[in-house]
Amino acid sequence: MKKDTKYVLILIVLSYFFFMFGNGIISLSDPDEVFYTLTAKEMVQKNSWMTPYMFGQPQFEKPILLYWLMRAGFLVFGINPFSARFFPAFFALLGVIAVYLLARIFFKSEKKAFLGALVLLSGGLYVGLARTVFTDMIFTVLILLALLCFYWGYSDPRRKTAGLILFFASMGLAVLAKGPLGFTIPFLTALVFLLIRKEGRFLLCRASLWGLALCLLICLPWYLLMIKKYGSLFTHEFFYNDHIRRFFEAEHITNDTWYFYPASMIGCIFPWSLFLAAGLFYFFRGLKRTKGPELFLACWIAVTFLTFQPAHSKLTSYILPLFPALAIVAGNFLYEAAARQEKRLLFSRLALATLLSLVLIPVGLLAASMIFKEYIPSALPVYFLIVLFVVWIVLLFRALIDYRPFRFIHLLALMVPIFLSVIPFIKDQIEPYLSSKQACEYLISEQPIGQGTIAASKPFLRGVRYYTGNEMAFFNTYAKNFFSPHPIIFLDTDEKAESFFRSQGVSFCVIKKNAVEDLERIARDRGFEITLLKKAGLEYIYRVEPLKKK
Repeated sequence: MKKDTKYVLILIVLSYFFFMFGNGIISLSDPDEVFYTLTAKEMVQKNSWMTPYMFGQPQFEKPILLYWLMRAGFLVFGINPFSARFFPAFFALLGVIAVYLLARIFFKSEKKAFLGALVLLSGGLYVGLARTVFTDMIFTVLILLALLCFYWGYSDPRRKTAGLILFFASMGLAVLAKGPLGFTIPFLTALVFLLIRKEGRFLLCRASLWGLALCLLICLPWYLLMIKKYGSLFTHEFFYNDHIRRFFEAEHITNDTWYFYPASMIGCIFPWSLFLAAGLFYFFRGLKRTKGPELFLACWIAVTFLTFQPAHSKLTSYILPLFPALAIVAGNFLYEAAARQEKRLLFSRLALATLLSLVLIPVGLLAASMIFKEYIPSALPVYFLIVLFVVWIVLLFRALIDYRPFRFIHLLALMVPIFLSVIPFIKDQIEPYLSSKQACEYLISEQPIGQGTIAASKPFLRGVRYYTGNEMAFFNTYAKNFFSPHPIIFLDTDEKAESFFRSQGVSFCVIKKNAVEDLERIARDRGFEITLLKKAGLEYIYRVEPLKKK
């Protein structure tokens, strides 16, 4: 018990530094972080706790749970990047502890449980989503908590009632976090596991009925309220557009391949990718010989993968619910490979291959500092980062040469903090490429924008709205509208753009480079004077006004 407490405390401290420390340094990024934060901010402005808003109108791309949490964060910390990112980071911490507890139940080993949790908290995708505003982290951790509660109740008859009730309650919250898959994934995982073990009757009990009632009590009222209040506006947007249509249509066409998710599973858990690949090979090869925890993990992996794989709209973040299971598999493999003498050669080869891939990081940083030097006012932070990586790689080599596998594993987990350590020094250099804040600060302080409508390219619409509060128009005369059209003006033809600019007198635009040509053509052909006021990262800020008649 003392060891468990020690490991949990270590994981909490590490999670704080990996997920939460310095979360307010970089401004909210375009286009997704400002999407969620703008919605919560407009809910505050409209004093709404039930209806999400965007550009002053209801929007239903995601359920309500994240917005409730963000509003709670605003009440405590104010409306700022740290408060917006607080709950994804907090849930990521909960996820790390949940993986430790679940692996502890599986393997009865504190060290295996700790390594599984360590893999999760230091994997690239998990850290990235823990430090940004998305629904996926909260959704993933609620699914993880549901599966933890189920197996906790399954593994000891004395805990069955409590485990099942918590299982269903967690699924109810997951449905509020992202939708029906919050019930489908954990329930099917548990059901398939029980059916394979011929124990389906485990769910046929009073605790399941009470649990299901609690699940529905948690998740149904908000959905029913939205259906009653908005009818087809809600059902078409949320159920059809964001679920059914995305299953059959690809929003990101280049991702719509059979290998996208398998590659994401292995690549996005870096630096543990090779250990995970080997771990999955041995895991599935030995699956026929066991019907315990390994079977539960296999059901979890299979159900989640098969849920998302057929869909044509694919994003790496969608399969985050797989990563707790993958981390447990990788952690178990790491312990077995490091602790057993007969696997020493395998561990050494995987570690050496990982080290060779890590060498590419400082080499790539050095090359980037030379190729893109025009975008880097000072290369000192890059050189500092290169030195840190070189020292870290040398320490890893030393641990491998001395064959101290657990030291190697613990050192390998430090990759993400090395990257994070340099962010305060490069904030001013990278922020204009991530956020619209600097462009908006310039408009507010240097230009008489007043309450006028600002025209912007698609990636900047939400950010400019968030930072200025002005009405927005979508300027793009060659691309399709949004999949989920926002209630804004669409300047998708030259005629609409001309009418808009003339009606405003003086207009301001925040556009991408590829939209500048369109703006220049409209100005030339339709009698406008345009002035480039500022370039901030990827954003070109223009003033547009009709030519004065002579």
